Amino acid sequence: MKTATPEIAEQRVILSNVSWQTFEQLLTELGNKRGTRLAYNEGLLEIMTPLGPHENSNRFIDDLIRAIADELNLNLKKFGSLTLKRAKKLKGAEPDSCYYIQNEPLVRSKQEIDLNNDPPPDLVLEIDITSGSMDKQPIYAAVGVPEFWHYNGNKLEVFVLEQSSQEYQKVNQSPTFPWMPLDIIPRFIRQSLVDGETVTLRAFRAWVREQ
Repeated sequence: MKTATPEIAEQRVILSNVSWQTFEQLLTELGNKRGTRLAYNEGLLEIMTPLGPHENSNRFIDDLIRAIADELNLNLKKFGSLTLKRAKKLKGAEPDSCYYIQNEPLVRSKQEIDLNNDPPPDLVLEIDITSGSMDKQPIYAAVGVPEFWHYNGNKLEVFVLEQSSQEYQKVNQSPTFPWMPLDIIPRFIRQSLVDGETVTLRAFRAWVREQ
C-alpha cells in the first residue's frame, strides 16, 4: 500500500546561539537579491528557502489582495519580504508579503522603510506549508504589526495584535476585510490549480464586486 508523501514547500534551517550582530551581518552580506528569508528571535536564527508550492501560494494570495484593493479602490503599498526588525528586542523577520493599507498615505512616497520613524505594515502574510517553522508571532508583535495572516496550505488563519497584552489573538474575520470569509482565500487557491490563475482571478474579482 502506498502512503502519501507530505508536500515539501519550504526548506528551513534553525540555528541557536546566534548573535544579533551575526544576523545583521547576514542581512548585509546576502543583500536584497536572494531567495532565502531570515528570521531572528533572541538567539534563534531561521533560514528559509521557499519552494514551488510556497511561492505559488504566496504570489497568488498577493494577487487576490491586490484584486481586492483594485475592486474597492483602496490604495495599497506592497513591500514584499521587507526586513522588519527591532534591535532593542533582538527580533527580526522577513515576511512572505506585507502591505500598507490604512497607513498607506504615511509611506506612499517612500521606497525605504525605517521603523524608527515609519509605522509597521498593516498586514503581514506568512506561508508555512511544510511546518516546523519558527514562531513568528512574537517577532511581529514586537514590531507592532496589527494584523498577521498565516496560511498552511489548507487554511488561512488571521491574528490581531492586542494592544494591552502585545500578543496576537486569533479572530474569525480580518479587520481589514471584515466582509470576507476566511475560507474564501483557500477556496480560490484550489480553484486556480484547476481553472488557471487568470480565469480564477477574474472569478474572484466578480465575487468581490458581489459583496
